[in-house]
Parts: sequence; C-alpha cells; structure tokens
Amino acid sequence: MDRPDGTAYLADRKLAPRSLGRVLVLGLGKSGRACVEYLRALLGTRVEALAVAAGASTPEAQAWAEGQACEGLRVAFDHEDIEGSYDLCIASPGISERSAFYRSAAAHSAEVVSEVEFAWRESAADAVWVAITGTNGKTTTTALTAHLLKEAGFAADAVGNIGDCCIEAVAAGRTQVYVAEVSSYQLASTRRFAPQAAVMLNITPDHLSWHGSHEAYVAAKQKLLANLGSVPGAVAVLDAVDGTVRGMVRALKALPDAERGFAYVPVGAKGGIGCDMRAMCGSANAAFLDEEAPDGGMLHVALGGCDHALVSAADLAIKGAHNVGNALAAAAAALAVGASPDAVRAGLRSFAALEHRIEPAGAVGGVECYNDSKATNVDAVLVALRAFVPRKPIVLLGGRDKGTDLAPLVAACEADAAAVVLFGESHDRFSEAFCGTSPCACGACPPILHAAHLADALDAALGIAAPGDVVLLSPACASFDEFSSFEERGCAFKALVAERAASAPGKRA
Repeated sequence: MDRPDGTAYLADRKLAPRSLGRVLVLGLGKSGRACVEYLRALLGTRVEALAVAAGASTPEAQAWAEGQACEGLRVAFDHEDIEGSYDLCIASPGISERSAFYRSAAAHSAEVVSEVEFAWRESAADAVWVAITGTNGKTTTTALTAHLLKEAGFAADAVGNIGDCCIEAVAAGRTQVYVAEVSSYQLASTRRFAPQAAVMLNITPDHLSWHGSHEAYVAAKQKLLANLGSVPGAVAVLDAVDGTVRGMVRALKALPDAERGFAYVPVGAKGGIGCDMRAMCGSANAAFLDEEAPDGGMLHVALGGCDHALVSAADLAIKGAHNVGNALAAAAAALAVGASPDAVRAGLRSFAALEHRIEPAGAVGGVECYNDSKATNVDAVLVALRAFVPRKPIVLLGGRDKGTDLAPLVAACEADAAAVVLFGESHDRFSEAFCGTSPCACGACPPILHAAHLADALDAALGIAAPGDVVLLSPACASFDEFSSFEERGCAFKALVAERAASAPGKRA
C-alpha cells in the first residue's frame, strides 16, 4: 500500500512503513528496551541500522546492552549530543521534549514519536485501540475497561503504563483490543495516533517540570483527540465534571458533526456526576448517575440513541464517588467498541479494587489501614479523602515533593481529615503549609504530627488512633526519597501494617 507522500506501507498494519530505515531509540527505560528488542529482529529487513542513545550508564544497562550486541546495532551511553541522521526516533517517556537530549535527537531525526505511537502504527490493521488518559484514575479505568471487554469475549489487554509496553503486546500478537493507559509524556510525542475510543479523565496540575507549564500539559493530553476524526465510528468519552475537560466538550459541541468526525460522550456535567448532559445542553450522548434510583443511584450510559441502565452504585466493588465516574467512563468506552450491555453489567459487578489505590491494607487493634500509595499528587488525595466521607481518616502525607500548590490539600484536610502525619523529604514545605505547629496556630488545621520516614509516620498515626478509626496512606508526593516506586512504598506500608498487627498482643491484621 502506497500513500501520497510516496512511502510504501504494509497493508496489514495500521501505518507501518515497509522500510523503517535508520532508527534511533532515545532512552533505555522499560519502553526503550522493548522497542530495541522489537526492532533488533527487523535488522536486515525493515531496519537498516539501529542506534540507542541510552543516557546514563549503569552496570545493569551495560550488561543489557552487551546482551543485545549484534551487527547493525549501536548503543551509546553518557552523552547528550546525538550523532548521525535517522529516519525515525522513538523517545522514551521519561525524556522531556524540553531537554537538550530530546532536542538533539529531534534535530537529527526526520520524525520523533513515542513508543505508544510506534506500537499503534505496527499493530494489525483491524486491531482496536482504546486509549485512556487524565491526571487521576487512569489505571483503574484502564484495568476496568479491559476487564469489561474480556467479560464481553474480546481478546483485550491492558497495556501502556499498566501491564506490558504497547510494543510488547503488539509483538506477542495475541491482542484484539489494546486498552492503553497513556500519559502526557507519551501523548506529547504522538503524531498520527488514532484510537477507536479515547477516554479523557480529569486534568489537574501535574508534571509541570517535564512540560514546563500547565498549558503545555493540557495540550499534550488533548493530542489524544487529535486524529479521532480519521477513524470511522470513533468515540471520545470525556469527564465533564472537570472544568478543563468540560471546556473540551464545549469546543466539540460547537463543531458541526461532519467537521468533528466522531461522537463524544460527556460523563456528568458541571453540577456533578448526577447530571445528564442530554437534558442540560442537548448532547446526543451522556453518561451519568441517576441519583434518584435506590442503592446509591443507577449508572447510565446513553450512546447512539440507546440508554443503558447498567448497575447501581452499591453494586460496584470499587468504592467512592470518583470510582463511579471511572466506572461510567470505562462502561462508555467498552460499549463504544462493541461490548454488550449485559457483559458490561457483569463486569462492573465483578471488578475488584486495584493494589495501591485506596486498597484495604489490614487493621491494627481495630484501626483500619488503607494503602493509597498511587496518590502521588494533591488532587488524588482530595479524591481519597472524599471516598471516606462522613468518616475522617488520619492521613499520611509525604515523600518527594512535586512543588504543586498545597492550599487545596490543606483545605481538604481541614474539612475531611481527623489528623495529618507529615514525613519524608516534603516535610518542611508541607509543615509550613499546615502552619508548622500542632495544635495549628490558626486553629483550623487538624492535629499535625511529624515523622522522619514512612514507618515512623504509621506509628505516629496508630499512636493517636482508636478502634474504628481509619489510617490512610495517601501521600500527595512521589516515592523517590525513600522508595524506588509507589508500588514499593505501598507494599512496604502493607508489610508495616502486618508487622504492627502481629506484634500487638491479641491483635491481628
């Protein structure tokens, strides 16, 4: 198959050139290594030469590179200036577009794309892609969407920032529907990426150091919608409760159907998840919670002229108002790509909470402990606190500070936390935000406790907790001061809870 630009493409792939030419892989993280292993097998056929600009040298990276050695493959460490010229560069998500490393690669490459885009191009022509982004809730929504599609009988897999890298899944060739969690980092380097269904969750300030500004962060997220009009029957699912995303809904509504080229489903509206955008502003589709129905309300998705009453909020195993929104978004996406309403209902009822996301972590002397280590930004903590209303948890805040505005966090803790324990590298700035003293000098803050590390923070919380109270690790920070990842931090927290429970006479987790 040939295109007007003169490039010859493989007929059985989305947008894969017959010849990739000279390829550069920028960065040697998880996705970089996956791309190298995929491309290495194409040397001498579709790939003329393969270079890896690996970044910093480590013993592990050096050993990996030595294991990949072959004719036509070159790996370079510890440099910022790219040498040579390339037809394609595949950039790792950890490398900012604003960095000298990225800019040098772009100057020496005809095109720079992310691993997600490369995998989409290489996937089968009839493969279905569901892509999910947003600041918070991506992983739960991605896992739930894949679960619903499997319940409906599709060969669906969660990929991207959850599960295998996209290119690993494409290489394996077992997947019919790729449900991809995609970050702003990955979307920033997309060019032609066009899923059949795109889910845009909430957008709040995050990753500002990588993007340079909130506006650039939002622009990267919006690239998810850029090419939907090229896909017949494509559907965008958008969190209309969120102000930024609601602005995208208004922009889409203003376009004539033919110009827009795809359908969209607003989830809730300015007034909340219980608002039906069809009644409020004439939207053709909508997803919402019918709050007048019993058992916490009924989840509805109206799509393509059919109104599907799905399950009650009480039927969901994932709790909290934020998860009602996640469930509606996942259900709308699954229905959009062909899942039956009955399969969606069954899947919504059977899906369980994910690890490190308001996950029950055991109890110590009647004090319930929850692991929300994935809450690495302020907005995620606000969501977690609301999930426990009317109960007020003792919340553990700390780790590596992201430098975001803490005023909303302080206000939420004043309203919904019984006490706050501050720990880790972020301690001093967070302490200043909470007036630095306990009791708080302003009289509005909850009791503030201070600790050096996570273990100390848990002990401080347990020291003031009574049976029936909740201790919540929802740190609002990255984990890298004490741990290698939020997963390691969450597992450490659960282990600490189990140890404290076992050491308390007559107590058990």
